[in-house]
Amino acid sequence: MENIRIVIILLFSTAVMMAQQPELLTKEEAISETLEQNFGIRVAKNNTEISENNSGILNSGFLPSLIGNAGATYNLEDQEATFQDGTVSTVDGAETTRYNASLNLNYTLFDGLGRWYDYKRLKELYNLSELQTRETIETTVLQLFSVYYEVARLSENEKVLEETFEITKRRLTRAEYAFEYGQNNKLDVLNAEVDLVTDSINLMNTRQQLRNTKRDLVVVLNSELERDFRVDTVVQFVSPLVLEQFVRQADTNNVRLLQAERNILISDYNYKANKSIYLPTVGLTGSYGGNKGNFPATNFLASNVSAGFSAGVSLRWSLFDGGSGITGVKNARIDTENRELQKQQIIMEVKRDIANALGNYENLLEVFHLQEQNVITAINNFERSNERYKLGQISSVELRQAQLNLLNARTNKNLAKYEAKLAELEVLQLTGQLLNVEF
Repeated sequence: MENIRIVIILLFSTAVMMAQQPELLTKEEAISETLEQNFGIRVAKNNTEISENNSGILNSGFLPSLIGNAGATYNLEDQEATFQDGTVSTVDGAETTRYNASLNLNYTLFDGLGRWYDYKRLKELYNLSELQTRETIETTVLQLFSVYYEVARLSENEKVLEETFEITKRRLTRAEYAFEYGQNNKLDVLNAEVDLVTDSINLMNTRQQLRNTKRDLVVVLNSELERDFRVDTVVQFVSPLVLEQFVRQADTNNVRLLQAERNILISDYNYKANKSIYLPTVGLTGSYGGNKGNFPATNFLASNVSAGFSAGVSLRWSLFDGGSGITGVKNARIDTENRELQKQQIIMEVKRDIANALGNYENLLEVFHLQEQNVITAINNFERSNERYKLGQISSVELRQAQLNLLNARTNKNLAKYEAKLAELEVLQLTGQLLNVEF
C-alpha cells in the first residue's frame, strides 16, 4: 500500500505541473511560426531569392560592358643616341614618363538570339525555384501536422488514462472498504492494486511520450526546446464535394506536374539558345582615352599628349567549331524529348498517388466513424458492468476487462481520427491545395 501511495503522489504532482499550460498553440499559429522560422523553408526562400537575382536584367547579357583603364610608367636609364649626321648624344640618368587613361565600351548587338533565350530560361528557372520552395513548404507543413496531431493524440490519450487511473483508484478504495467490512476477500484488493500500478505506468509512459513529441514539434517550429504548450484537438474534415473538386483540378495544381512543365520550357529555351551557333554575332566597340609622355633629350619629342574617341563594329561568324556546337544542339533536343517523357511518367504517378491517397483517406475516415460507435458501445458496456459489479453480480476481473475495452476503444478512436486527418492532408498536398484550406 505504501508503494501505491507513492505512485499516486508522483502522478498527482506531475499532473499539477502539466496542468500549468496557459499557452494554446493553435494550428494557424503553428503554421505561421513554421513559415517564418523553419530552417528548411528559410533556405528554400533564400534559394528562390538567388534565382530571382539570376533572372534579372543585370545577369541577362543585354547590357553593355564599360571598362576603365589607367596606367603610368617611369623609366630611368643611361642613353647614347647616334643621329644620321654622325652626331652622338649621351644622357646619363634619362627619365621617361608615360601616362594613359581610357574608357572602353563593348556591346553585343546580335548573337543569334542566344542571350534572349538564355534570359527566358533564367526567368523559368526562377519560376521553377518558386515551385520548389512551395514543395518544401508543403512537405514541411505536412511534417508539422504529423507531429502536431501526434501531440494532440497523446494529449487526449493522457486524459483517457487519467480517467482510467481515477476509476481504478476508486475501485481500490471500494475494495479496501469491502474487505475491512468482510464483504469480499483480499483477492479483489490485490487485483485492484495490480491494475492501479499498471494504469499508473501507462499514464507515466504516455506523459513522457507527450513531452518528447512536444520537443519534436518545437524543432519543426524552430522554437525554444523546453517550450510548453497545449494543442487544439478539434479536427474538421473537408467536405467530400470540395475534395472531389480538388481532385478534378489536380492536373493544374499539383506541384510536381507544374515543375515538370517548367522543366520542359527550360529545356526548350536551352535548345533554342544552342541553335544560336548557326547565326553570326555582331558587336559594337567604343573607346575614349588619352596618353601623355615626357621624354629625354635623346628622343625627337620632348613630350607628347593625345586624346580622342574611337568606335567600331565587328562581325564574327563561327562557320565550323569542330562539331561541338552541333552536338550540343542535338543533345539539347533530346533533353527536351526526355523532359516530355518524364512529364508523362509524372502524370501517371500523380494519378496513382491521388487514387491511393483518396482510397486510404476514405477507408480511414470510415474506420474513425466505426470507432466512434465502438466507444459508445464500450461506454454502455462499462457502465452496466460497473453497476453489476457494485451489486456483486460480476467479479473484478470482468469489470477490469470492460474497463480495458473502453480504454482501447477510446485510444483507438483517437488514433483513427488523426490518421484520417493526416490521410486527408496527403490528398490535399497531392491535389495542390494543402496551402489553400483552413485547418
